[in-house]
Amino acid sequence: MEKFIVTPKEDKTVTMTIRIDRVLQERYNQLSAQTNRSRNELIGMALQYALDHMELKEP
Repeated sequence: MEKFIVTPKEDKTVTMTIRIDRVLQERYNQLSAQTNRSRNELIGMALQYALDHMELKEP
């Protein structure tokens, strides 16, 4: 009989606390309900998109 081998799970996520406007939270709540995605997932996607498309201007 083969062994059942369990390896440690690699967790690449971190918990972070931010403050946002209530209106922004409400919009994410609505989007979450419309798309069946968690608010956390949507915010993570938005942050990644912003980083991928950000342009820094020199002073």
